Amino acid sequence: MPAVSKGDGMRGLAVFISDIRNCKSKEAEIKRINKELANIRSKFKGDKALDGYSKKKYVCKLLFIFLLGHDIDFGHMEAVNLLSSNKYTEKQIGYLFISVLVNSNSELIRLINNAIKNDLSSRNPTFMCLALHCIANVGSREMAEAFAGEIPRILVAGDTMDSVKQSAALCLLRLYKASPDLVLMGEWTSRVVHLLNDQHMGVVTAAISLITCLSSKNPDEFKTCVSLAVSRLSRIVSSASTDLQDYTYYFVPAPWLSCKLLRLLQCYPPPEDGAVKGRLVECLETILNKAQEPPKSKKVQHSNAKNAILFEAISLIIHYDSEPNLLVRACNQLGQFLQHRETNLRYLALESMCTLASSEFSHEAVKTHIETVINALKTERDVSVRQRAADLLYAMCDRSNAKQIVAEMLSYLETADYSIREEMVLKVAILAEKYAVDYSWYVDTILNLIRIAGDYVSEEVWYRVIQIVINRDDVQGYAAKTVFEALQAPACHENMVKVGGYILGEFGNLIAGDPRSSPLVQFNLLHSKFHLCSVPTRALLLSAYIKFINLFPETKATIQEVLRSDSQIRNSDVELQQRAVEYLKLSSIASTDVLATVLEEMPPFPERESSILAKLKKKKGPGAVSVELEDGKERGELNGGGDRGGDAAIAASNASTPSPSADLLGLRSAAPVSGAAPSAGSLLVDVFSEAGPAAASAGVNDDGFLRFVCKNNGVLFENQLLQIGIKSEYRQNLGRMYLFYGNKTSVQFVSFSTTVSCPGELQSQLNVQTKTVEPLVEGGAQVQQVINIECLTDFVDAPLLNIKFRYGGALQNISLKLPVTINKFFQPTEMAAADFFQRWKQLSQPQQEAQKIFKASHGMDTEVLKAKLLGLGTALLENVDPNPENYVCAGVIQTKAQQVGCLLRLEPNAQAQVRTRARAHTQMYMHTHTQMYMHIHTQSPSVLLCAALIASLTAVCVFLCAAANQAWRAGNTQLALFSLALFLSHSPPLSFTPFFHFLIHFSPHIDSTLSH
Repeated sequence: MPAVSKGDGMRGLAVFISDIRNCKSKEAEIKRINKELANIRSKFKGDKALDGYSKKKYVCKLLFIFLLGHDIDFGHMEAVNLLSSNKYTEKQIGYLFISVLVNSNSELIRLINNAIKNDLSSRNPTFMCLALHCIANVGSREMAEAFAGEIPRILVAGDTMDSVKQSAALCLLRLYKASPDLVLMGEWTSRVVHLLNDQHMGVVTAAISLITCLSSKNPDEFKTCVSLAVSRLSRIVSSASTDLQDYTYYFVPAPWLSCKLLRLLQCYPPPEDGAVKGRLVECLETILNKAQEPPKSKKVQHSNAKNAILFEAISLIIHYDSEPNLLVRACNQLGQFLQHRETNLRYLALESMCTLASSEFSHEAVKTHIETVINALKTERDVSVRQRAADLLYAMCDRSNAKQIVAEMLSYLETADYSIREEMVLKVAILAEKYAVDYSWYVDTILNLIRIAGDYVSEEVWYRVIQIVINRDDVQGYAAKTVFEALQAPACHENMVKVGGYILGEFGNLIAGDPRSSPLVQFNLLHSKFHLCSVPTRALLLSAYIKFINLFPETKATIQEVLRSDSQIRNSDVELQQRAVEYLKLSSIASTDVLATVLEEMPPFPERESSILAKLKKKKGPGAVSVELEDGKERGELNGGGDRGGDAAIAASNASTPSPSADLLGLRSAAPVSGAAPSAGSLLVDVFSEAGPAAASAGVNDDGFLRFVCKNNGVLFENQLLQIGIKSEYRQNLGRMYLFYGNKTSVQFVSFSTTVSCPGELQSQLNVQTKTVEPLVEGGAQVQQVINIECLTDFVDAPLLNIKFRYGGALQNISLKLPVTINKFFQPTEMAAADFFQRWKQLSQPQQEAQKIFKASHGMDTEVLKAKLLGLGTALLENVDPNPENYVCAGVIQTKAQQVGCLLRLEPNAQAQVRTRARAHTQMYMHTHTQMYMHIHTQSPSVLLCAALIASLTAVCVFLCAAANQAWRAGNTQLALFSLALFLSHSPPLSFTPFFHFLIHFSPHIDSTLSH
């Protein structure tokens, strides 16, 4: 920056500022400011030949007055005029005034843009930097439209100075954040990425901020930055503090740039290149090693810089979640921070360990610090640190430590801050339900929870314990006894009364044999709480009273007397009055049998997602509840930490192949299929259930088969227990299919196994290899299976998938058709119009063409039809057919034995009829065949077409079907059917292509004949 000359001191400005500071009152200050404003206004209006120095001085005074909080409504044009000055100080003041006072919608923006263009094209680095700073400060959409194309050119130009490049990168970042649709990198992408190799560290630091922002929105365009970022990070990490003296901060080389590089790498998955990945792992190991070294300075700035890099490195390690050694080392390093004297470090360590607990590799390492975390929960002074400690306990909880963690969280609840009590209650309730070793412990925990923090126990919590008690016969007696004892406390929370009223009303008879809990004692105990409760609780107690009349007839007179009292039948609350009157009348006129029928025991609740978990997810926001692993490796994430208490939690696959979809099945929002309602005896979604519905039918289910003819991803099967998602990819004659099995309940699937079989001749036509799945599928979990497919020759049938597992002791057996059809091995082929029709004419043999004409029931959607044809696997050829209404496709079916070229024409006409014609190259006397189904289904639904693409057959088969054709055309139905019967009795089972060809031609006419 140029030095300020002696004449630029602006003595008048200094005097004015001094006068303002010497004012004794607000009125004196306003008077002095008004005087100065009048003087400046007169100078601007009267002196047309005002020199640059005077303009600069007066504009500075206006800027100072504005900063004092006074409105400025003139001087803007004089500031714009300063932009055309060749003096740095005058131009600087002009840009400063515009940046602070000019609105982005001002009419002067165009004049300002012209001045900025002149400065950007001047090649004067000082003036260019001033212009770029102004663009970034104003950041209006009009400026983005004017300069979004110019700034990238300046940024990547070889003759641009380093200081200008820094300003250009940050200016472009500002415009991209304000108007991302206007900043299109396009041809500049690769050159911007290569700025990471720039020799000037300032340019790299500015450029990486821009690249990180662009990568978060368009990761594929900037994926080449990964290798460059790793290379730059490696150079920084391996350098000594003396190598980068200008960018070393308290003996830490380039800490800001290192953090930004690590953050950029978190936008991408682990590098696929082994060398790049190895280099990155070395960098991360070096960072972890340096964290163990003695500090080179006692200054807090030194430790802050080191720890900033360390925490970003740990975040990257957690993001990759693929290096067990690094994850464990990171966990151990964070464990050292848990007892650090610095509060911020303890907070960050707890927060990062919450995320580490979600990894199968580091979950056990996190559990080793349980005592330290419990101590932090008890002794920390900072409430935010205590909350992170509670989150970490929640994240590290599994079956091995559930009792200890729940006990500590209950103990902490008694003194917990009021702001986090409700969340703590939800977590305790979820953990108690999820990891209960027996029902008695669960009931004790929830009742203790109500006793300690009753005000924060929401309806979802006590609803949940009621559901579980009702669904479990073996816990009902214990629950009735426990709640009866809890109600005897002098001070009893209203939620406890609700639970007691419900359970005793349903199962009080189970403890009535004890004189200490006789029916009358139970009633008197409940009624003693009646006058202390709110209206909804009183209504519940009245329902419990009428239930008592059914359970214990000896209490009928006592309860009727209560219901008959004026305080009930003349209650001011309509709900209570109506209940009292109706229950009194019911108990008086109904016979014992009728009363027993009306007031019979509540049936088990149907399966559903835990309402407690749903409330926690709503409270914490989307993504609060994360994944859950198999028993012993269970994990989750909440606030960067864990939540494994969910029926809707999704299991992370531990397969070696990358998961194509984190939530392909959508289990987070999945509901039971409407047609598959659970039985009356089905249990609540919980982890303890042993019973289950009857075994499923073993018949082959092909309902979802045709939906996948033109698509590769989606839900293949779903019932109230299991959801199966599919994602597949094909290349030439090879395919890979990912199957996702999602447990929609919270009950474990045990003995879970899958087998894929190829019936009949399919064994010699397809080579199918499967990877085994884990035999245990946790409740709410999702596991992945990989299937590799090789097409040896053309085929018709589909492989069968059989799934067996035990749910609550009942064997489930599900058989499905896997959506593997011959068209999956299509390779699209581009052809010119002349080549297409020349080839079309060559394929003129009867056995080389299949055709179907059918009437469309709805209007056809052009875009949907195109999408379906492309989904079929063929190439959609544009501008080939002379009729623009027709659709023309071409492709080659790839098998290991041969390649079969196929051509397709779809010909709609104005009468809403559609003709599909397909021709393929075959050799007549080979014992091979090729058949393919086309399934086109528009959104309304619009069109359903099914066509068979030719097969090669024996001469006899072709002759028989040709004879049937001729006979049918001549009207000789008997001869046609005789020929077909002869064909069916002598042909191989899979060589039915001529038969399908016959059906396609005459299917509109033979339905009635075949029915006879």
